[in-house]
Amino acid sequence: MKKSNYIISSFLALLVWLSSCSEEYLDRQPLDQFAEDAVWNDPNLIETFVNNIYFAIPHGFHALMMSSLVDESMAVWDWETSNATKSLINPSYLGVWDENFWTGRRYQQINWTNSYRQLRNCNIFMDKIHEADFPDESFRDRLIGEVHFLRGFIYHNLLSVYGGVPLITEAFGLGEDYEQPRTNYSQVVDFVVEELDKAAELLPLQHFGDQMGRATKGAALALKARTLLYAASDLYHNPSWAQGFSNPELISHTGGDQMSRWRAAKDAAKAVIDLGQYSLHNGGGEDWENFGEVFTAKETSEDIYVRYMLQRVQEDWDIGDPGLFNGPNGYHNWGGNTPVGQLADDFEMADGSRFDWSNPQHAAEPYSNRDPRFYATFLYEGARWRQRPENLRDSDPLGIIQVGQWERYNSSTGQVNVQNGLDTRQGPIEDWNGTYTGYYLRKFIDPNVDHQYFRQEVPWRIMRYTEVLLNYAEACIELGEEAEARTYINMVRERAGMPAIADSGEALKQRYRNERRVELAYEDHRYFDVRRWMIAPEVYGNAQGVRVRYELQADNTTAENPTYTVIEVQDRSWQDRAYLLPIKLDEMNRNFQLVQNPLY
Repeated sequence: MKKSNYIISSFLALLVWLSSCSEEYLDRQPLDQFAEDAVWNDPNLIETFVNNIYFAIPHGFHALMMSSLVDESMAVWDWETSNATKSLINPSYLGVWDENFWTGRRYQQINWTNSYRQLRNCNIFMDKIHEADFPDESFRDRLIGEVHFLRGFIYHNLLSVYGGVPLITEAFGLGEDYEQPRTNYSQVVDFVVEELDKAAELLPLQHFGDQMGRATKGAALALKARTLLYAASDLYHNPSWAQGFSNPELISHTGGDQMSRWRAAKDAAKAVIDLGQYSLHNGGGEDWENFGEVFTAKETSEDIYVRYMLQRVQEDWDIGDPGLFNGPNGYHNWGGNTPVGQLADDFEMADGSRFDWSNPQHAAEPYSNRDPRFYATFLYEGARWRQRPENLRDSDPLGIIQVGQWERYNSSTGQVNVQNGLDTRQGPIEDWNGTYTGYYLRKFIDPNVDHQYFRQEVPWRIMRYTEVLLNYAEACIELGEEAEARTYINMVRERAGMPAIADSGEALKQRYRNERRVELAYEDHRYFDVRRWMIAPEVYGNAQGVRVRYELQADNTTAENPTYTVIEVQDRSWQDRAYLLPIKLDEMNRNFQLVQNPLY
């Protein structure tokens, strides 16, 4: 970490007119920075300093989404994501996780280097704020609450990808000892919970107007619930995967009781529920539309902590444009993070039964009578979407997704020709983009926006109420409180238009996990879920898709209904070291007190 005590930051530029080069200018402050005293005696500059720390909290609308590092999607351009899905990341090669990687800041924002850079800003704030000239105490308290929240969030992210990390709560000065050992996993969890409790005491229940998007009491409590849920999970109570790692206290609890931790996770989730501030969104439309609105509306009753997107704010090319990044290439979009077949297959039938390709009826009509959330999450062969761009409307005036291939008999030559759909990689439009899996993402994408030219203003939901309900249900299952768990799972299913479940025992746990997979798809939960549940060896099999073919019949006419064939589209593999990220070799060489994570 870089240490400095004199200059605070370069986050604001000063526009200064220079009229001479006389000697008096030698005493002026730097023109592109504020001196320390200027910042900490101006409430507006202090708030701007805090605003800068908010950039440590990532949002998911990047060209590379976290879904493509797990069994939700594949990045069609790869961009080195396959090295992550094959467990090839190592201390000398972090790939998409490296702060110097050319895109994919969703990952880089939570890596070691960037996290500690922002933690230093948090520590500077905590060191200076009580000396600052701040006439409005409520304003001061709110900012203190926000920084407690932000510091807790950053350490939560570090815990989730590294395990125990150095717990640093002061900004080092020049000449101090910068080498610090890793702190035990349990101690960092306790610190995060303490930070979030402090934040919850100081933060308001709501913000309004241009203050929306800041941390609230509910956000602090929801993050506490998430942290405790993770900490109660099997990965952090079973270090056997580390094969005799000599410092198990860095990657797991080494004392205490797992059931008491599940109880703490349950209580934390219930505290959010008991606020009475949030509810499941119900827009009054069809079930699939109602679910889809959660992700395309500017504001919903589920929103706990969101990142807002504005067209007028010009961010980098690879940020904040999910429609362009993930929409079908037949609409001049990129089809980037395309859903894999395993995710689509895990959406149940409308009656609550499992979808199964070995069932002839399912295989013949795989997109009929599915969980309503299926239709709000995916675009697939035959799905009705938005109107095609003007130059393509003659080819498809209705806006029907075409990922299939049509076999056509040419009577003149006696040969069979293949016509590729508009949304295939072999089609006539942008054939350097497009799906390998036969699916596109619909979730998050506003169909009223022409994503070829415009960015949408749909916020990224970092925390929403449904997650809290599911967190509560999971803790109840682990505590054996099955009736309570079913009540909350069925609340989520009812909103989606799905029948209630009545499972118990192991079947209930598996049903819950699938419910979470479906409901929270692409929302940056699955990567962590498969690790904390220790099911990663099972789910990192080769990615699958579906080939859609309208075959030529015996009478040389093309079949009206397609044949679907499950195919493998990307090789993947798992090594247990990938439960946690490695600490970068450069960081290990700077700090000899660090212990590397297991199996690297």
